[in-house]
Amino acid sequence: MTKRVVIAICCAALCSLFVIGGWSGTAVAHNSLAIAAAQSKTAAPAAGDLLDINSATKEQLDALPGIGAAYSQKIIDGRPYKAKTDLVKKKVLPQATYNKIKDKIIAKQPTK
Repeated sequence: MTKRVVIAICCAALCSLFVIGGWSGTAVAHNSLAIAAAQSKTAAPAAGDLLDINSATKEQLDALPGIGAAYSQKIIDGRPYKAKTDLVKKKVLPQATYNKIKDKIIAKQPTK
């Protein structure tokens, strides 16, 4: 083989490695992001991150999964709550909707 053919083959092989390496690196990066996103959705928030249903604004309540304008207004109208389970007991929310938000909310009591 001539020197040019050998160089061309080597260049083609290196380019192939970069292309394959680039694709696999991208796939690994996307998989890492997907795993991190899934973990953040399933992990329960810390106590400081919980939304107080006794003081939350309509907009904050609207941002909860399954809660829209109608439910957020019903939550506000039903205040105060002694416990977050009062949302179901007082028939403000159906059980299925409550199940979506129960790990994201708290019913803080006023300090005496």
